Amino acid sequence: MRITQGTFSYLPDFTDDEILKQIAYALSNDWPLSVEYTDDPHPRNNLWEMWGLPMFDLKDPAGVLLEVNACRTAHPNTYIKLIAYDATLGRQTTALSFIVQRPEDEPGFRLERQEGPDRTVRYTTHSYATQRPVGDRYPRS
Repeated sequence: MRITQGTFSYLPDFTDDEILKQIAYALSNDWPLSVEYTDDPHPRNNLWEMWGLPMFDLKDPAGVLLEVNACRTAHPNTYIKLIAYDATLGRQTTALSFIVQRPEDEPGFRLERQEGPDRTVRYTTHSYATQRPVGDRYPRS
């Protein structure tokens, strides 16, 4: 099962050139960018690790991609995403978010069904990757 988080989650993975175009689009809208990574991509895990600080003053798409590539080098077997922030409403709101790297092997999730009173049914997802310790959840290449 492929992780589907962010704006382009049902499209094939972007090339660096396509990522650069999305970065340029965000910057043309005055949306600063941030790079985050995790080895626990559960849909409710929205607090990924930050790679450095958000790039509020960076206006060059190549500079943002440089940070993405530095994160890729440091964390080759994690999920990495770019987040663009929009502050036009007086608060930092996510305007755009998409995954720029995935581990080669994505073990997926299992779905647990729980039946309750009055015909209620609840579903819980558990990542197979989280059965391994943090930092060792994906094989190293």
